[in-house]
Amino acid sequence: MKGKKSQSAVEAAAEKSLRPALIVSEHTVFEYSISLEHLLVGLADESIPVALVCPPSCEMDSIVSGAFEVISYPAFDLPLMGPLNRKELVEQLSRFKPNVLHCMCESKAGLTKQLARQLDLPYVLTVNSLQKRWRHLVYQRQKHPPSISSNHCAKIIVPAKSIAANVAELYPRFAERIEQINIGTFVAESSRCFCEPSRLPSMVIAHPFDNVDDFENLFGAVRHLSIEGYEFMSVVIGSGRAERQLRKLLAALDLLQTVTIIPKLRPWRLVVGAGDIFIQPVPSTAFNPLLLEAMSVGTAVAACRGGVEDLIIEEQTAIVFNPDDELGIYNSLQRLFDRRELARQIARGAQQYLRENHTVSNMISSMLRTYRQAVQWYKR
Repeated sequence: MKGKKSQSAVEAAAEKSLRPALIVSEHTVFEYSISLEHLLVGLADESIPVALVCPPSCEMDSIVSGAFEVISYPAFDLPLMGPLNRKELVEQLSRFKPNVLHCMCESKAGLTKQLARQLDLPYVLTVNSLQKRWRHLVYQRQKHPPSISSNHCAKIIVPAKSIAANVAELYPRFAERIEQINIGTFVAESSRCFCEPSRLPSMVIAHPFDNVDDFENLFGAVRHLSIEGYEFMSVVIGSGRAERQLRKLLAALDLLQTVTIIPKLRPWRLVVGAGDIFIQPVPSTAFNPLLLEAMSVGTAVAACRGGVEDLIIEEQTAIVFNPDDELGIYNSLQRLFDRRELARQIARGAQQYLRENHTVSNMISSMLRTYRQAVQWYKR
């Protein structure tokens, strides 16, 4: 018993000595702001000093809360200032004295690798999406991709099994360093799905407006629902180069009075919680934080297989459809409208799955353990 207490005391001391520096991008701050805030608050609760390296365009005070030191990078957003910006960043980090770096976006992997070498530190790398664009590196039989250091990268953190398998396939030399840490969320006590009989049913659709083809079958199905006499309203969340074509499609299908387009608004939880049904129209190549939040507030999810689909368990957490089958999408949505107890059951099933697998406390404790292991690994 005495030995256990001694070991526990050593681990607690090691944890308290942690000084992580988180390196984020605009993409991280915008897409994963909820999980970033949970992480920062969790670290603050453990009295762990944190430095947050982020672009100056990110107004962190309005996005996340918690005690942390903000280091803007690049400090000088001017041409030919790259070397000076990196020198300034290294100096600021040296003053903070981190003992582990955490790259929270693949786009910052190269910068983090360089910083780890200059500061003589270990780092962990978060990969939130399937890495198809790096596949050629494997075909060229390179020992390891240039954006990951075998000597400094202690762990590769992924939020899903599908991403873990993808990274292991592309980078077999790093397979043993892959650590799955589920993104945590707070699950509502009750379900939002069809909870107010007097309210007009609503659907929330979230997907980038990069290709109008992604929406054609879905809105064809929505049109058939409208023709069949179903009354509802729909909200499409997103932005992108195809927004004009999307509006033309809605006009051609006579859905402009039924479907409203809005940009991504914070807090997302309130936006997705306003719907009874949440729809992911095509497979996502990245972990979808909006899908996670939609499930957490208790909306019924209709989604498709493929991509990062770990949260999508047929008949348990979601109704599943083929994105290329307009009739199949129609049948899936009609089923949720006609069998509202089934829809509520799906919503509650998703909430229970998140309670068991996506708690914020487990995310924080797993992250702390990973940081501690990274420091210990580098000291060997």
